[in-house]
Amino acid sequence: MKLFEGFSQYRPQALGVLRIVTALQFIEHGTQKLFNFPVGEHAGALSGLPLAAGILEFAGGILLALGLLTRPVAFLLAGEMAIAYFMAHAPRDFFPVSNGGDAAISFCFIFLYLVFAGAGAFALDNRRNA
Repeated sequence: MKLFEGFSQYRPQALGVLRIVTALQFIEHGTQKLFNFPVGEHAGALSGLPLAAGILEFAGGILLALGLLTRPVAFLLAGEMAIAYFMAHAPRDFFPVSNGGDAAISFCFIFLYLVFAGAGAFALDNRRNA
């Protein structure tokens, strides 16, 4: 539609906003696991996979929010979310809305998109490549 044709010029900024907002939400999952903030069911004495997930979510989320090493970090986090879905959510129920895995699927595919699309605007990667 001609109404939306002018929006294409803002594609890098929209991608940057998608990356930042997704990263900030992802950081929250890490802080909940690692620091019990915000208070939630996932906190506690962590070890093994939950500890690794918390570290990846917190550190990876910060790197993505900054737009630093976006493609490799997004690739790693997409894999983490795929593993999380099939290990923690899929065994509970077939349907993502019933097994609590809809966020994991969304994160996985947004991160996978970032692997191919890059960081967009507002990223430190843009300064490194300049």
